[in-house]
Amino acid sequence: MAKTNEEKKEKEPKKTKKNKKEKKQKEKKTSYLKEVRSEMKKVTFPSAKEVVKYTIATICIVAFLVAFFLLLSALISGLKEVF
Repeated sequence: MAKTNEEKKEKEPKKTKKNKKEKKQKEKKTSYLKEVRSEMKKVTFPSAKEVVKYTIATICIVAFLVAFFLLLSALISGLKEVF
């Protein structure tokens, strides 16, 4: 028995706009994740020596700025008392 076009259409899942959108979103997600993975392979992280070096430099700069602003604050307070 030959099946008619109507019978074939009934068995096939209907392709709606929603299904197409879902498929596109899945493709976007997978392509996005593939791009993230490839970019992460290009990342180079600093060595332990570099991390220590950068940490010490940061602490020294912060300490210098704290001392500078404390001195500046003390000078302004001293000038305020004079006048």
